[in-house]
Amino acid sequence: MKREDFPVLRNKDIIYFDNAATTLKPDVVISAMDEYYQYYTSNIHRGLYDSSILTDYLYDSARFTVRDFVHCSSAKEVVFTSGATYSINLVVFGYMKYHLEAGDEVLLSKAEHASNILPWLRLAEEIGIVIRFVPLDEDYAVTYQAVVDSIGEKTKVVSLAHVTNVIGDVRDIRRIGSFCRSHHILFHVDGAQSVPHMEVDFIRDSIDFLSFSGHKMCGPTGVGVLVGRESLLKEMIPVFYGGGMNLSFHSEGGYTLKEPPVLLEAGTPPIAEVLGLKAAIEYLESISLEEIQKQERILKRYLVEQLSCLPFLTIYNKDSDSGIIAFNVDGVSSMDVSKYLNCFHICVRSGNHCSKMLKEDMGIPSTVRVSLYFYNTKEEIDVLVSALKKCQKVFQIVEN
Repeated sequence: MKREDFPVLRNKDIIYFDNAATTLKPDVVISAMDEYYQYYTSNIHRGLYDSSILTDYLYDSARFTVRDFVHCSSAKEVVFTSGATYSINLVVFGYMKYHLEAGDEVLLSKAEHASNILPWLRLAEEIGIVIRFVPLDEDYAVTYQAVVDSIGEKTKVVSLAHVTNVIGDVRDIRRIGSFCRSHHILFHVDGAQSVPHMEVDFIRDSIDFLSFSGHKMCGPTGVGVLVGRESLLKEMIPVFYGGGMNLSFHSEGGYTLKEPPVLLEAGTPPIAEVLGLKAAIEYLESISLEEIQKQERILKRYLVEQLSCLPFLTIYNKDSDSGIIAFNVDGVSSMDVSKYLNCFHICVRSGNHCSKMLKEDMGIPSTVRVSLYFYNTKEEIDVLVSALKKCQKVFQIVEN
């Protein structure tokens, strides 16, 4: 599907199965950024000449594109960041640090990405919050009931990925969000692995903060989004101070700051990247998230069927409802499998995938991860499976 739109797939002999790490970029995204650099390069909100006014318009209109894509109430709720990692840090150190106190509980899971664990661990050191973890089920997934059962009187925040980057389980954020809202618990969603693949509705799902990255949704690196309820953003303390986010300051020490979202975007933002993100969203909308998710499910079922025929291979998440598969080859390290597949120009991820707590429940240090997107094909899966059929024998020969 749409493979002709991606220069890497036209110009390079690769099979790209590392989409959970970053996705390939279509022509329209590259062109949007190139046009900015070639024809109207200028800063935003600083100039009154033609190219600057055009840049202002395109940059500001990107907020409306994001608003419509994730269905939040206002473009004022859209903050551009450097990526999901910075978005989550902004939530933790720009808001939670000033609204939580010692003893307040934050609910996470051990399957979370480092970006949704380390900031909370640091905040626990700073102000004494208590971190609790939702227990994973036998498939290493987080269920709605497990979340509800883990919430106590001191729970003030639930912060979970919508889709995890190793197991790929899809959390029921609509029900979790509704429960949190009715119990006055703040709900942060890490949407890095869901926003590019399925509809996320900020209002319907009762989300307070939503974080995601551009580069995992056919957009450029170096740009992300924090969507926050307007009332909450207004209570945020900026993490960075500088140009663009102030109204005035003087030598006596006083200063006046602007309102969100620009309050939280100090300095020159990633302008070209924001324009690339806008183009990426419009590109995904032209395909439709429904079609993208449908294609991924077809490929996922086929991949599981084919891998299940290999008796020396263990799949850890056959039933997860996303395009992510984690597996290991018996007797061969995940790193060696990844290097071996590279000989066939097959790109997969190996290791702990920035989810270092998950091994405590899985009992294994690392996995091979195949993560699919709409431009992958069954033919590519056939090449992967064919290579894996030889894998164990190859390493047996090497060992001998």
